[in-house]
Amino acid sequence: MSTIQPVIVTADQDVLLGFYTKLFGAEEIFRVPEEGPAFYLGLRIGDTDLGLVAKANPGTGAAARILLSIGVDDVDETLGRVAALGGSVRGGPNDMPWGQRVAHIQDPDGNPVNLTQPIPAR
Repeated sequence: MSTIQPVIVTADQDVLLGFYTKLFGAEEIFRVPEEGPAFYLGLRIGDTDLGLVAKANPGTGAAARILLSIGVDDVDETLGRVAALGGSVRGGPNDMPWGQRVAHIQDPDGNPVNLTQPIPAR
Protein backbone atom coordinates (compact mmCIF):
# COMPACT_ATOMS: atom_id res chain seq x y z
CA MET A 1 0.00 0.00 0.00
CA SER A 2 1.29 3.49 -0.77
CA THR A 3 0.23 6.83 0.57
CA ILE A 4 0.76 10.25 -0.94
CA GLN A 5 1.07 13.07 1.56
CA PRO A 6 1.22 16.73 0.56
CA VAL A 7 3.95 18.69 2.33
CA ILE A 8 4.29 22.48 2.30
CA VAL A 9 7.73 24.04 2.76
CA THR A 10 7.42 27.39 4.52
CA ALA A 11 9.47 30.11 6.17
CA ASP A 12 6.60 30.82 8.60
CA GLN A 13 5.38 27.51 9.96
CA ASP A 14 3.41 29.13 12.81
CA VAL A 15 1.31 31.24 10.42
CA LEU A 16 0.42 28.22 8.25
CA LEU A 17 -0.24 26.08 11.33
CA GLY A 18 -2.73 28.69 12.57
CA PHE A 19 -4.35 29.04 9.14
CA TYR A 20 -4.94 25.32 8.56
CA THR A 21 -5.95 24.74 12.19
CA LYS A 22 -8.47 27.58 12.37
CA LEU A 23 -9.90 27.28 8.86
CA PHE A 24 -10.03 23.49 8.48
CA GLY A 25 -9.77 22.14 12.04
CA ALA A 26 -6.34 20.58 11.43
CA GLU A 27 -4.89 18.71 14.39
CA GLU A 28 -1.17 18.33 15.06
CA ILE A 29 -0.44 14.59 15.18
CA PHE A 30 3.34 14.48 14.79
CA ARG A 31 6.29 16.81 15.40
CA VAL A 32 10.05 16.59 14.77
CA PRO A 33 11.77 17.26 17.05
CA GLU A 34 9.27 16.65 19.84
CA GLU A 35 10.59 19.61 21.88
CA GLY A 36 11.57 23.10 20.75
CA PRO A 37 11.12 24.65 17.31
CA ALA A 38 9.74 22.09 14.87
CA PHE A 39 11.38 21.20 11.57
CA TYR A 40 8.35 19.12 10.60
CA LEU A 41 4.73 19.31 11.75
CA GLY A 42 2.33 16.54 10.78
CA LEU A 43 -1.27 17.70 10.65
CA ARG A 44 -4.49 15.78 10.10
CA ILE A 45 -7.47 17.32 8.34
CA GLY A 46 -10.38 14.88 8.28
CA ASP A 47 -8.83 11.61 7.14
CA THR A 48 -5.88 13.25 5.34
CA ASP A 49 -2.39 14.16 6.53
CA LEU A 50 -0.61 17.40 5.63
CA GLY A 51 3.01 18.16 6.47
CA LEU A 52 4.54 21.57 7.19
CA VAL A 53 8.34 21.79 6.85
CA ALA A 54 10.19 24.81 8.23
CA LYS A 55 12.84 26.22 5.91
CA ALA A 56 14.33 29.69 6.30
CA ASN A 57 14.45 30.38 2.55
CA PRO A 58 11.90 28.15 0.81
CA GLY A 59 12.40 30.00 -2.47
CA THR A 60 9.93 31.49 -4.86
CA GLY A 61 9.20 30.53 -8.40
CA ALA A 62 6.72 30.44 -11.21
CA ALA A 63 3.04 29.73 -10.65
CA ALA A 64 2.39 26.70 -8.51
CA ARG A 65 1.85 23.40 -10.31
CA ILE A 66 0.23 21.64 -7.38
CA LEU A 67 -2.74 22.74 -5.30
CA LEU A 68 -4.55 21.40 -2.27
CA SER A 69 -8.24 20.62 -2.64
CA ILE A 70 -9.96 20.47 0.74
CA GLY A 71 -13.56 19.38 1.23
CA VAL A 72 -15.52 21.55 3.66
CA ASP A 73 -19.09 21.48 4.98
CA ASP A 74 -19.92 24.96 3.66
CA VAL A 75 -17.76 26.66 1.01
CA ASP A 76 -19.41 30.07 1.49
CA GLU A 77 -18.99 30.08 5.27
CA THR A 78 -15.37 28.89 5.04
CA LEU A 79 -14.59 31.47 2.35
CA GLY A 80 -15.78 34.22 4.69
CA ARG A 81 -13.05 33.31 7.21
CA VAL A 82 -10.06 33.10 4.84
CA ALA A 83 -8.89 36.74 4.83
CA ALA A 84 -9.10 37.15 8.62
CA LEU A 85 -6.71 34.18 8.94
CA GLY A 86 -4.13 35.65 6.55
CA GLY A 87 -5.20 33.95 3.33
CA SER A 88 -6.69 35.48 0.21
CA VAL A 89 -9.70 34.72 -1.95
CA ARG A 90 -8.89 34.18 -5.64
CA GLY A 91 -12.27 33.19 -7.04
CA GLY A 92 -15.70 31.75 -6.50
CA PRO A 93 -17.71 30.32 -5.05
CA ASN A 94 -19.18 28.70 -8.14
CA ASP A 95 -21.37 25.66 -8.73
CA MET A 96 -19.50 23.40 -11.15
CA PRO A 97 -21.13 21.05 -13.69
CA TRP A 98 -19.50 18.02 -12.01
CA GLY A 99 -21.58 18.56 -8.87
CA GLN A 100 -19.30 20.55 -6.58
CA ARG A 101 -19.38 24.09 -5.23
CA VAL A 102 -15.81 25.38 -5.51
CA ALA A 103 -13.90 28.46 -4.37
CA HIS A 104 -10.23 29.25 -4.99
CA ILE A 105 -8.08 30.67 -2.20
CA GLN A 106 -4.43 31.05 -1.28
CA ASP A 107 -2.95 30.30 2.13
CA PRO A 108 -0.75 32.96 3.81
CA ASP A 109 2.30 31.68 1.88
CA GLY A 110 0.48 31.99 -1.44
CA ASN A 111 -0.12 28.26 -1.94
CA PRO A 112 -3.26 27.57 -3.98
CA VAL A 113 -6.12 25.79 -2.21
CA ASN A 114 -9.53 24.83 -3.56
CA LEU A 115 -12.46 24.69 -1.15
CA THR A 116 -15.03 22.13 -2.29
CA GLN A 117 -18.38 20.79 -1.17
CA PRO A 118 -20.95 18.59 -2.92
CA ILE A 119 -23.88 20.50 -4.39
CA PRO A 120 -27.04 19.28 -2.61
CA ALA A 121 -29.47 17.42 -4.86
CA ARG A 122 -32.49 19.54 -5.73
